[in-house]
Amino acid sequence: MKRFVSMEEISDGRLYGVNDMVKADCHDCVGCSKCCHDMVNTIILFPLDIYRLTQATGKSFRELLEREARLNVVDGVVLPNLRMTEEGNCCPFLDAKGRCSIHKHRPDLCRLFPLGRYYEKDDFRYFLQVGQCSHPRSKVKVSRWIDTPDYGRNREYILRWHRLLMRAEEILYNCSDEGLCKNMNLAILNTFYMAPYDTEADFYGQFAERADRMESALT
Repeated sequence: MKRFVSMEEISDGRLYGVNDMVKADCHDCVGCSKCCHDMVNTIILFPLDIYRLTQATGKSFRELLEREARLNVVDGVVLPNLRMTEEGNCCPFLDAKGRCSIHKHRPDLCRLFPLGRYYEKDDFRYFLQVGQCSHPRSKVKVSRWIDTPDYGRNREYILRWHRLLMRAEEILYNCSDEGLCKNMNLAILNTFYMAPYDTEADFYGQFAERADRMESALT
């Protein structure tokens, strides 16, 4: 999701690398689950998130759409996001004690918070969002905070997915044919979400094969 604001408005004014220390550690959020409430449709789910959620729940993407997720338009592209509960207006994976029941498999945006990504040409760095978390925090290494195994491959996946979305947004923005726009969004959903992933196999290889096909279609 693009944010049309200056970095000075939303961050501490610094950009961080994966090996930098950042004041993001909330000490397991003891006694707090504020960031899991009232998020409307802002927790966008990317392909790796669906792979992880399928592992955690045993549900297919179609089944997740029945309760835990919903489709929404993000910068012109139809993408899924977490669906807040009707009762409590909170993440559907929050348990009765206010703790994340899928923490090991939590979505990418949840891993990042209160960090965000700042994309530059062929790379990205991280920024610390201010005013988003009132819980006392201390410094932690970025790599430890985002808790993402195989970081090198994950970085390449994120960059490729970002480029693909930017290309799709560009095409959709300039598209005047409603049928073509609908078919493109269906192709993205079917390729990266509806078609099930083998959760016993490596995700990144599966994503690369799908990205190859989609990139060919977008050229």
